[in-house]
Amino acid sequence: MLFPTAKFLGFFLVAFTVYWLIRRHRGRLLWLTAASAVFYMSWRWEFIFLIVASTSIDYLVALRLPHLPRSSVARKWLVALSVAVNLGILAYFKYAAFVLETATEVTHWLGWSVPVPTVKAFLPLGISFYTFEAISYVVDVYRGKTPPVRNPLDYALYILFFPHLVAGPIVRANDFLPQVHRPKLFDWPRFQAGAHLFLIGLFKKIAIADQVALTVDPVFGDPGKFSSGALWLAVLGYAVQIYCDFSGYTDMALGLAHTLGFKLPNNFNAPYLATSPADFWRRWHISLSRWLRDYLYIPLGGNRRGPVRTMINLFITMLLGGLWHGANWTFVVWGAYHGVLLAVQRLIPASWDRPALRPLGMLITFLAVCVGWVFFRAQTFADAGTILRGMVVPTTGYGLAGDGALVVVVCLAVTLLGQALGQIKGAGRMMLRLPVPVAGAVMAAILTLALLLTPGEGKVFIYFQF
Repeated sequence: MLFPTAKFLGFFLVAFTVYWLIRRHRGRLLWLTAASAVFYMSWRWEFIFLIVASTSIDYLVALRLPHLPRSSVARKWLVALSVAVNLGILAYFKYAAFVLETATEVTHWLGWSVPVPTVKAFLPLGISFYTFEAISYVVDVYRGKTPPVRNPLDYALYILFFPHLVAGPIVRANDFLPQVHRPKLFDWPRFQAGAHLFLIGLFKKIAIADQVALTVDPVFGDPGKFSSGALWLAVLGYAVQIYCDFSGYTDMALGLAHTLGFKLPNNFNAPYLATSPADFWRRWHISLSRWLRDYLYIPLGGNRRGPVRTMINLFITMLLGGLWHGANWTFVVWGAYHGVLLAVQRLIPASWDRPALRPLGMLITFLAVCVGWVFFRAQTFADAGTILRGMVVPTTGYGLAGDGALVVVVCLAVTLLGQALGQIKGAGRMMLRLPVPVAGAVMAAILTLALLLTPGEGKVFIYFQF
């Protein structure tokens, strides 16, 4: 059930209406958990048992941890068990086929004839996101940062809550569980804010991301046929596509959560206005960046062991962050590339952050991020090499079909303008200050425009594959 579909609209109208008609708080939570389970099962019903099995272990481990002495070995082994189960399941479904395929290629390259078993890759929807949520919950209980949840229904809702279940944001237990315990009252301004967020996300997804995809997909499909100008436009277009696709999903998720009385963390903050690689990762996929910082970078030593070790820790963190995105060496290189950017930034004097140099920093950072997107999007290293070579060395070939160049330029301008306007203080509350009829007319106009600009066939959200 994709958000921008009639099927999801029907599901949400039923889930929303019954949720607010139920008077008792616990009854609402039970209904919302059941609705979230139905939402997930609509993709492939049998994988609900996978979530139940893995999260049951996390729930029981967290419940047991406070009863053990802080210095006991048993506490560490319990946490290790929980993390191992979560990562083991993730590794099997997401990386087993990749590892075996790589092993086959290596043995062939060495000239060995070693039979390597094959595994058919099938990725349960949202597994990367709810796995990281489960790990953060158990680790936070172990560290004493959050108390274990007693009611299994509360923990089930934390994991299954349908707005963020499939593609985030990655929610921390100490942000979500207090909201579960708090009784809800229907609030019209909050509903209005949620509807507004959802429509903005819908517009980003179907009117911008899906439109740009029609232009850039053929280029990335066979980059050798296209000219340097077309390659540059395709890379810039993909930067627009992935931002509007992923942030559009996030906006819709946050909006849906608001209509149900919940608040999810923001995941984007004008990332293409970043003035450095570190600033970009403070603005892009914020929930993942913070997760990698708190549960990987800091445990590795962070910046506490000298500049060389800091750069190594940054590189390892981003390398694994790239691998988290997908079982493909192109994602690993993309992560390593950003690790190098972050490490190199450490060598640049702080004076580069002066206000006068910020426009230059924005331009350099944006172009550096776009180069990274080539590895993220390209199907093979050969394709990535062809694109990067064509961006540097003038190459003849096809241009973008039809009005493709105009679509990319307009969508890029709209995206950058939207990010700039979003930085204005109080911009997010402007809709709430409008009279209800005016706000309704604005939202209707956004919806109408999105529907008019919708391509013939919508595309699945990019981050659904992660």
